[in-house]
Amino acid sequence: MTPAEAHQKPVEYSTREQRSWYMYDFANSAFASTVLTLFLGPYLTSLANAAADPTGRVDVFGVRMDARAYWGYLVSLAVFLQVLVLPLIGAVADLSPRKKQLLGLCAYTGAVATMAMFFLSGRMFLLGGLLFLIANLAFGASIVVYNSFLPEIAAPEDRDRVSSRGWGIGYLGGGILLALNLVLFSRAKSFGLTEGMAVRISLASAGVWWALFSVVSLAGLRNRQPLVRAGAGESIVSKGFGQLMATLREVRNYPETLKFLIAFLLYNDAIQAVIALSAQFGSVELKIPMGSLTMAILMVQFVAFVGAMLFQYLAAAIGAKRSVILSLLIWSGVIVAIYVSVRGVQGFFIMAFVVGLVLGGSQALSRSLFSLMIPKGREGEYFS
Repeated sequence: MTPAEAHQKPVEYSTREQRSWYMYDFANSAFASTVLTLFLGPYLTSLANAAADPTGRVDVFGVRMDARAYWGYLVSLAVFLQVLVLPLIGAVADLSPRKKQLLGLCAYTGAVATMAMFFLSGRMFLLGGLLFLIANLAFGASIVVYNSFLPEIAAPEDRDRVSSRGWGIGYLGGGILLALNLVLFSRAKSFGLTEGMAVRISLASAGVWWALFSVVSLAGLRNRQPLVRAGAGESIVSKGFGQLMATLREVRNYPETLKFLIAFLLYNDAIQAVIALSAQFGSVELKIPMGSLTMAILMVQFVAFVGAMLFQYLAAAIGAKRSVILSLLIWSGVIVAIYVSVRGVQGFFIMAFVVGLVLGGSQALSRSLFSLMIPKGREGEYFS
């Protein structure tokens, strides 16, 4: 050990900053639970149905499609846009000395677009789709920036715990708002509201929740100097694009990281499909009433909180990799069981409970496991 190494101070990680980091999960999960998972898919489908011709088809900028398929195509387009934009956002985050402000910009762009969903009514399915694309892209971008803080706020041996707690607290936040919206929706008539108005208020409330609790998170996170900076006269965006191209060329030098990325692309896309389409599947295919559907998804939020905490201890016992593999085996069994046997409310609730147990753990441990494979200073790029 050299004298310089002997006198080098160990990195100190702040519990306060970790708690602030958790709060962003608490803030943004309202969008995932209330908007993405439950209300927006069925609501936009109803707007599209109202605008459909006698054959049940709508015109989307010259493309005619079944109104019931509108939400599915919209989700696919949203994913495609994220594929194009998020890697650049990640590269910019790695280069920026104001990463906290970048997180705030993404968060409030998404929150404002979500609040604007209050004004959707009648046949405004195209405007609803546009607001969803903006909010979802901002949501994904903010998650990339948010995840890139993990290696900065937690030691390698502590990341399973920190990541699991963040994800668990996120499900708790999403569940609390969803419970309030359930009361609003189920008692809409007693409040003098139509079901449509209750849905619009619920959508807007997710944006308000996201905005309010982001303040708490941003207040405690701190910026750090990036390891690589843009040169004189060079914008962070252009430097970020060049850095991204270099990373794409160099990723082959990290074979384990590349293998994980390919695996994650496959299994996480399936998880996100379940999250995005579960409400529409329950509503359109199984004909489950919105009240029962909301109760099922509300249950998932709180079961997922417990599941994320349990998987934290499971990872400590058998390792994060084995824990993720176990969760994916359970996931696969659930998807097959849904296809083969779920035909009504009871089966939907049983499968929702099992999904909740593995949902938080599979995602939280994937995040912490991947954080150990990322070259230092490239956190945003690799998470994107």
